[in-house]
Amino acid sequence: MSKLPHVHPTVVHMLAEAARQVPGREALVCQGERLDYAQYLRCVAWFADELLALGARDRRVGIVLGNSLDICIAMFAIHAAGAQAVPCNPLYTGRELRDIFADADLHVLIHADDKRAVIEPIAAELGIPHCIAIGEGARRLTAWRDAADRPLPQPLPRPDQLATLQYTGGTTGRSKGVNLTHATVSINISQREALLPVRRDGVRLLCVMPLFHVYAAAMCLHNMVYALGTLVVLPRYTPEAVLELQQREGINIFAGSPTLFISLLSHADFARTDLSALELSYSGSAALPEDLLRRWEAASGVPVIEGYGQSEAGPVISFNPLHGPRKPGSVGIPVPGTEVQVVDLDVGNAPLPQGEKGEIRLRGPQLMRDYRNLPEETAAALRDGWLYTGDIGEFDAEGYLYIRDRKKEMAKVSGFNVFPREIEEVLFMHPGVQEAAVVAAPDDYRGEVVRAFVVPRAASTTGVDELVEHCKANLAKYKLPASIELVAELPKTVVGKIDKKRLRAELARGSAAG
Repeated sequence: MSKLPHVHPTVVHMLAEAARQVPGREALVCQGERLDYAQYLRCVAWFADELLALGARDRRVGIVLGNSLDICIAMFAIHAAGAQAVPCNPLYTGRELRDIFADADLHVLIHADDKRAVIEPIAAELGIPHCIAIGEGARRLTAWRDAADRPLPQPLPRPDQLATLQYTGGTTGRSKGVNLTHATVSINISQREALLPVRRDGVRLLCVMPLFHVYAAAMCLHNMVYALGTLVVLPRYTPEAVLELQQREGINIFAGSPTLFISLLSHADFARTDLSALELSYSGSAALPEDLLRRWEAASGVPVIEGYGQSEAGPVISFNPLHGPRKPGSVGIPVPGTEVQVVDLDVGNAPLPQGEKGEIRLRGPQLMRDYRNLPEETAAALRDGWLYTGDIGEFDAEGYLYIRDRKKEMAKVSGFNVFPREIEEVLFMHPGVQEAAVVAAPDDYRGEVVRAFVVPRAASTTGVDELVEHCKANLAKYKLPASIELVAELPKTVVGKIDKKRLRAELARGSAAG
């Protein structure tokens, strides 16, 4: 751990230090609202005291808020109160939220005022003691911006205390609650900083990704406080809003995803937007096709740096370094203090040589403590100090990691391992393809086959036969898609990942109907 830059005991200590060093520097911007670091800390301290008065210390506090200054304040205030933050997707249905609330055993629930009709019946049913509505029709956590200064509650949280209960997306069934301590979160911030150092003289980052999600928390919320920078928060994504904010706010770093890059590149105003302040783009939450990386870099004039992470790992595992070789298609090198191996897919204890594909496992100080209330799943994921990610990857000769697929998404076609991402990369090589998704489907003869869904580029005349021939020229016969379907759009999750669960469900319904 000697290579790490400064590690704060907790993110609360990190915010307090930022307010001490640059109290008047702009910290948060959203829809014309602005808070400097002194105001940011003041709002956090007052709300933390309110949570303490409700008995939140050592309990769990849920958050169901969209992107806003309020969610930033709430996250830090929950930590400052010695409670565990449980950020939830505000787009979830009542059924999905109820499952999380029940599993988390919430003591306080902070929710958007416009979610009352969904939230209040669930809270009453589960006996959640306290609900706090936030919004224009209720109250704002920014109300303390000009109040009297207030010290943070004492004692401040300890590094070994639980900080966050981060529920995974639940793409394979029930969402799993990942228990992260303050130490794991804070150490991972410094690990990321070691590979992606951010200048500390007032850098400005645009956050479009949802702040309840671990990617935005790590790469936006915590990143900017560590760097003493300014977080510009966009409540709802539209390409017009992103391009307007880029110019008006002088954005230096854009934290994006493949879906966002595609959307912006295809917008008519992109070429006319002044990107002179932009210095860097991050890409996360989903695999970034090499062709898209090159198109974004050529159009924006700045590098896009891809990394890899999981909620269970703090979340950052690896990144292409800011100062060092960057390799398109790779998710870079492991963060300091982290050992990453590629092991056999059967037992998972035999490290494989470079160039061979296997399951990625890692160990380091940023790993989760466990899955809440799921001892069997915890035992399967954490074995002998290693976190088994469920991702398939390989290393090259220089130690750069490449993600090839999810273990559960791999297809077994006539006994051969077929990785959908490899086929997606081939489809992206075709100039007429804007987006592509490949999923495994059962087959009576071959066991499984892969089926492809393609969104053509605007004005493209590319047809299915042409794509079939393109695949035949670039893939072994057993890897060829059993079908290629042209579609207007692909289903997406709230963080912009292609929703392969929905695609598989649609295929299953089609098979049943046939």
